[in-house]
Amino acid sequence: MIGRMATGIFTGLLALSLWLAPARGADKIRIGVSNYNISNLTVGVAQTENFFRQEGIDAEIIRMNPNVATMALVSGDIDYSTLVGSVIGANLKGARLKMIACSQDRTPLSLVSKAAVKSVKELKGKTIGVGSYGSTPDIIARLVVKYYGVDPETEIKMLALGSDTARLSALKEGVVDAIIVAPPADYEGKNMGFNILSRAGEILRFPYNGLGASVKKLGEKPDEVKRVIRAIVRANGFIRRNRDGAIQVLVSWTKTKPEFAAAAYESSVGFFSQDGTIPEDGLRIVVDNLKKSMNITRPVALSEVLDSTLLSEVQRELGVKK
Repeated sequence: MIGRMATGIFTGLLALSLWLAPARGADKIRIGVSNYNISNLTVGVAQTENFFRQEGIDAEIIRMNPNVATMALVSGDIDYSTLVGSVIGANLKGARLKMIACSQDRTPLSLVSKAAVKSVKELKGKTIGVGSYGSTPDIIARLVVKYYGVDPETEIKMLALGSDTARLSALKEGVVDAIIVAPPADYEGKNMGFNILSRAGEILRFPYNGLGASVKKLGEKPDEVKRVIRAIVRANGFIRRNRDGAIQVLVSWTKTKPEFAAAAYESSVGFFSQDGTIPEDGLRIVVDNLKKSMNITRPVALSEVLDSTLLSEVQRELGVKK
């Protein structure tokens, strides 16, 4: 009896030591995100479901405004950023940053308006709240209104408001006429009586979220980068295959109600990349729109803003390339 108990205790301790092993001596990294929402659910799942830990990564995920995150990425104060629009914009300005993986190849963002506005065309002459100027939500808001025949340069005013929560508050207080937000903020807005005018992912396709890093990081720590990418790709596989688990993480990640999290998941699950591939046709849209907003006229090859070398290695190792 005592022998069996000793064996059981030993087996339990061995299992615990193996579970904790990746954490000992793990590479500590910091990842900048814009919001704790479904747009960044990939890193939330990678953290909560221990995909980072299993890859020997001790990750700290920090909510930051896009401009702050980009400056921190350039300075080395953070190691990675999921704000790929800001990463690419900084690259075009000369920063040595690259996009290295895509977690969402379509955008879950929605254009949400006050109750009096019934269509996108009715936003002509009105104000839309975005996260920050030149950020991916800003670009998407402009592309959405343009799709419906409204000139985003002359017929719309954009107002930088920060987080989804701040944008929703501004809409509620009448500071803006519409906002561009990710789930579950769109469902929360609908529950408050606002209108969802357009779901951008239904009309646009390009890399919305992913991973950016410095050229220095890619050169000096390729093994770490591969393990981070591997955790991201594995997390997306979890999200696509495990509805209940992903919703549970989303509830905790966003501090939202289960019904909002479930609705957000259902509307966005198909947007999570199966293998991290960065769609080059969509990336060209992002680059060209950033060039226009920044008055850059020189040609920009996608290789200037993209480095998928390590991603390709991870895809081969995991056997997930589509």
